[in-house]
Amino acid sequence: MRLLRLLRLPKPLPAPRPRPRPLLLGSEAERSWQLPPPNLLSVVLPPHRAMSQYITEEQGRPHSPQYRLYFKNVAGHYISPFHDIPLKPESKEKIFNMVVEIPRWTNAKMEIDTKEPLNPIKQDIKKGKLRYVANIFPHKGFIWNYGALPQTWEDPHHVDSITKCHGDNDPLDVCEIGSKVYAPGDIIQVKILGILALIDGDETDWKLIAISVDDPEASKFHSIDDVRKYKPNYLEATVDWFRFYKVPDGKPENTFGFNGEFKDKDFAHEVIESTHKCWKALLHKEVDQGGIKCVNVKISDSPFCCSEEEARSIVKKASASMNEDFDSQEDEDINKWHFIKK
Repeated sequence: MRLLRLLRLPKPLPAPRPRPRPLLLGSEAERSWQLPPPNLLSVVLPPHRAMSQYITEEQGRPHSPQYRLYFKNVAGHYISPFHDIPLKPESKEKIFNMVVEIPRWTNAKMEIDTKEPLNPIKQDIKKGKLRYVANIFPHKGFIWNYGALPQTWEDPHHVDSITKCHGDNDPLDVCEIGSKVYAPGDIIQVKILGILALIDGDETDWKLIAISVDDPEASKFHSIDDVRKYKPNYLEATVDWFRFYKVPDGKPENTFGFNGEFKDKDFAHEVIESTHKCWKALLHKEVDQGGIKCVNVKISDSPFCCSEEEARSIVKKASASMNEDFDSQEDEDINKWHFIKK
């Protein structure tokens, strides 16, 4: 009998309940954006997950230097999320496509790799280490679904007439404030509500504020003032997050144009249009690429356009190279382990 009691499995502990953040103004419903999802595993991306018009393909192990997330169209042909996904869905003037790179409440700094052919999503690396953003009290990871507008480019050769800073050499960043937690590689349609001018060193790094058109509350949001009304303190938290998120890495606080004030959606649309024109110049070799990989399969009048077969060969070659890097790293780790054991 004693043996049976010893073999009996202990009762599982109850799942932890999400706790609200410290006191902020507004009702519980208004503060819902602060609560982390009850199960963070829900944001893990399964391979070959289908989207409306695109599918994704994982290569390598997540949270490793070899990890890549490639994009395909519905026909199964590789494409670039930077260049081949249109800025706007057809026949929708004020709606834009957004490529989700980082789900809300996560810390891994995932991004479209502008320096690799076909621009897969990968985890950023700084000083040889995978990059994770610190938790900025009282938040966990990124406080929005974070991503980019395709077919936009902040030209580093262009000095903004307002901020007096150069572009940051990346697509426009988007902070999606809806209620759903998306996954890396999701392509969602968003409406733009406003924009924030982050100054990162001597670069302008615009941050668009947007909401998915499929969000249950999307019909309530038409302007940046609606964010203040229905999500009190969200914009203030956004400014604080961008001001301090690099401080734990020993860097100074970021600053902002317009004294950290958000500009309205009309201003944001002008920035989008300007960066779209810069992207067109980039794809047609009218400006210096500066390391940006412009390989695409859809922009037929671009000198960088390649065939579907060439795109497949690019991915195959990159995958083989990544496998070699992984095997080399694995051998190095094994040798280190044997040395420690001795």
